Amino acid sequence: GVFMYNHLQQKVRNAEALAQKYKQQQEALSAQLQVVYEHRSRLERSLQKERGEHKKTKEDFLVYKLEAQEALNKEKQDSMNRYGALSSQHKILKNQHEDVKKQLLDLQLQHNSLKLEHRKTLETHSQKYAQLQQEKDSEVTNLQDTVFKLREESKLLRKAHQEVHTQLLSAQ
Repeated sequence: GVFMYNHLQQKVRNAEALAQKYKQQQEALSAQLQVVYEHRSRLERSLQKERGEHKKTKEDFLVYKLEAQEALNKEKQDSMNRYGALSSQHKILKNQHEDVKKQLLDLQLQHNSLKLEHRKTLETHSQKYAQLQQEKDSEVTNLQDTVFKLREESKLLRKAHQEVHTQLLSAQ
């Protein structure tokens, strides 16, 4: 009975030691589990915070994207308007250039025509001038001949007059 009692007591002590050991392990595991729960709780809060920040960042990005798209569309529209205005202005200037080219060509033709007419008129005037100069020279020569002849005739008439006068004086 004693042996059995000792044996049972030894088993109880072993069981108590084992229970104590298990209890310590349970407390250690409980403490570890508490740390894990606290860490998990911190991670969940951090995850919630990150999700909130991600959602806000996503919303900000969508707002930025929308604003950028609107700005791009506005700039594109402005560029198209400027292009249209420049294109219209280019067409107007091109038409004006064509008109000016046509006017220049017309004026060049008119200038050439007037130049030719001027040359012809100049030649005609030169010919008329030369002809008039010839006529004048001829007339001057004729007049000089006439003056010479009239002087000779005047000399002869004086001489004849002198002779008639002398004969009259003789006759008287």
